[in-house]
Amino acid sequence: MGYYEDDFDSNRRNKRGGPSGFITGIIGAIIGGLVVLMLAPTMIKSGYLPMPNTQTASPAPQTAPQQQGGNGPVAHYNVDVNSSIVNAVKKTENAVVGVINLQQSQDFWGKSSGPVEQGTGSGIIFRKANGKAYIVTNNHVIENASQVEVSLQTGQQRLKAKVVGADPLTDLAVLEIDGTNVQQVAEFGDSNKLQVGEPAIAIGNPLGLKFSRTVTEGIISSTERTMPVDLNGDGQTDYEENVIQTDAAINPGNSGGALINAAGQVIGINSLKIAQTGVEGLGFAIPIDDASRVIDDLIQYHSVQRPYIGIDPVDLQQISPDEWKSTLHIPNNVQSGVVVRATVPYGPAEKAGIKQYDVIVKLDNQSVENSAQLRKYIFTKRVGDKVTVTFYRGSTQKTATVTLVKQEPPKQ
Repeated sequence: MGYYEDDFDSNRRNKRGGPSGFITGIIGAIIGGLVVLMLAPTMIKSGYLPMPNTQTASPAPQTAPQQQGGNGPVAHYNVDVNSSIVNAVKKTENAVVGVINLQQSQDFWGKSSGPVEQGTGSGIIFRKANGKAYIVTNNHVIENASQVEVSLQTGQQRLKAKVVGADPLTDLAVLEIDGTNVQQVAEFGDSNKLQVGEPAIAIGNPLGLKFSRTVTEGIISSTERTMPVDLNGDGQTDYEENVIQTDAAINPGNSGGALINAAGQVIGINSLKIAQTGVEGLGFAIPIDDASRVIDDLIQYHSVQRPYIGIDPVDLQQISPDEWKSTLHIPNNVQSGVVVRATVPYGPAEKAGIKQYDVIVKLDNQSVENSAQLRKYIFTKRVGDKVTVTFYRGSTQKTATVTLVKQEPPKQ
């Protein structure tokens, strides 16, 4: 274009012969422009000129924006945040409270300087009656406390709490507070119906009240776990507690808090986690079905009413194999069980005919391998229940029916 256009202009200037040709060109351009302006409406109506777009651009409808790289419209959707998890949390979160352990402290001179906060945990309001509210928490949360306080959902008000009862064996305790300002009570679910893989939501106060009612979510990792309990610190398992395993994050301060299902029902009481380098997602909760029985006893009797078989047990595996032959005289196929080191005089076992050095291997046709399993099974029974005990006396297998009695608390 440039070369040919320049050449054309050059030839035209030479033919017009100077400045007069330039002026004539200007006048012609003006006249031509006026003619176009006058004829423009007619030409637009006739379709020779396009109609100018005088409208301002409007935004594309939100319901049908163009999909990048696609061929058709894509609809916008509003996300409904009222999911089942959100609704479950709303149903329970304000029933989860902070539990503060206060213990007496001493000054430099050894004088008491009043209660000082020693730790915090979580608790669950599960009942409100007669102006009182009842809270379940872990025993280790309130252990050795001279005073216990409860922080409600506002986080600004602390109420003095009365310890109704505590049970170190199951690590449970029940507190009582004034129920005037209690706004929400948790609903207990059915932990026996839990399935591996279903949602599990933990609510508690990790690392103290600053993070009160923190919510974490995961799944039920297992419904059939047991954790050893050593009450006296001798390294021997005194009891095996049933627990629910979850990968929902449970941290210090979550103890005593709620593990709930997708319906917002409490299915477990968060109790502990495995805290080791390289280990993640191993949290445990006491099943609510197991806890409910303990809770009821603590409210009614201020202690758990456990049945008693009346023996001093020792694990067979703790005894030298040489004694299996020389003292117990048991068959070679007996490799585990509970040895009766002694019977309680006039106790249930003695009355049923069980003697020293008998080796118990079954309770009601359920195998018993150690003392912890024996206690665990007996504690599922009630006072007055009868239990069939299978045992070896020497090489002879025998059975006896034992009527369980109430276990008296140890003398102080």
